[in-house]
Amino acid sequence: MPVEFLTDEQAEAYGKFAEEPTRPELERFFFLDDEDRKLIAKRRGDHNRLGFALQMCTVRYIGLFLEDPLAVPWPVIEHVGEQLGTENVSCIKRYTERQMTAYEHAWEIRDAYGYHPYEDPEWGRRFRTFLYGRAWTHAEGPVALFNQAVGWLRRNRVLLPGVSVLARQVSEVRTIAEKRLHATVDRAAARADRELPEQLVATLVTPEGKRYSELERLRRPPTRTTGTAFARALERVDEIGAFGLGRVRLNKIPPNRLAALARYGLGSKAARLERASEPKRTAMLTAVMRHLEAKAIDEALDLFQVLMATRLISTAKRATDKERLSTLPQLEKASRTLARAAKVLFEELELVETHGTDLDAAALWAAMEEVAPRAVVMSAAALVVSLVPEDEDSAEVAMRAALTRRCARSWPCWARRPRWGRRRPGRGC
Repeated sequence: MPVEFLTDEQAEAYGKFAEEPTRPELERFFFLDDEDRKLIAKRRGDHNRLGFALQMCTVRYIGLFLEDPLAVPWPVIEHVGEQLGTENVSCIKRYTERQMTAYEHAWEIRDAYGYHPYEDPEWGRRFRTFLYGRAWTHAEGPVALFNQAVGWLRRNRVLLPGVSVLARQVSEVRTIAEKRLHATVDRAAARADRELPEQLVATLVTPEGKRYSELERLRRPPTRTTGTAFARALERVDEIGAFGLGRVRLNKIPPNRLAALARYGLGSKAARLERASEPKRTAMLTAVMRHLEAKAIDEALDLFQVLMATRLISTAKRATDKERLSTLPQLEKASRTLARAAKVLFEELELVETHGTDLDAAALWAAMEEVAPRAVVMSAAALVVSLVPEDEDSAEVAMRAALTRRCARSWPCWARRPRWGRRRPGRGC
């Protein structure tokens, strides 16, 4: 029977040595402990002991007994033979001379180490419970679920079935989990609002004169960074929020399953969603709209951040820098005057300190006036104080003031626009 979701290579490698085991795998699965050696020692002949050990290690590594016990990579045979002290590992070829020997050894290994047949009712129930739980709680594909099933069977020492049997059961379990998901979401939507499913389906209809459906329009993100685009982004949030999907109780459904359902719906065209059968259609639309609601808010906030950075903050910063640069010549001139006056002041103070004489204020002012008149010095000091505030964060304070003026004057035109009627022109859009 063909296996639909497995490739030919994957199906062919199932239950076989697809490649030579790595060194860590040899040390983990093909190591013989004392209990193994006691059981192996009961065999007569090197070929029987080596064949018994190979089957014992093979079922640990693969999860089943091979129809041909010798279909094992030669390095594996050498590794096991080295542990048993077999001088000539080529004797393994004699192991299959008697056909029943391999079957008898396989039964003995199964009983000794507690391996269970796949058909065992108790372990079959446990396996189905695991498989269904995994399919319900994890949004993974059929190949990943198939590999998880193989891993569970190996860990719990349940002999692997045929590849078609296991693949069929994985497909059945995934189908059951998907039907349960669709039915649960559909019931939750109807329980929140009986008209909600019809409203969601109505978004798949293309309005007259339009090129695409309402769903296509709602899932298109803003593409421009303007005030008008931001206003439309907020309107998009309101339109999606009008469905009231927060009322739909979906807390019992794994979030990753809802996310996977939403991704599938977003990747499908409206026509394909419209052709889907119920309750799958309502479930996908509910998941899509819940996803779009959160996504629309995030996109509006991102657009707001970009607008703040490009249209307001950057503009205010440029205006502040331009204003500060315009005062730089005045500041430089005043600073030169104060620097010359300060130099004279410091020289006079050093002379007084050196000779130990009293400070003569009139002589000090006379020396300073030789550099610049007193009125010029006082005016330069006042100008420096006005241009260089005492606050260390003066540049940031100035930028905030410019930002406030920018917001009051031009942010953005949609804030002053009436909800209905002709748009008023405004700056910053």
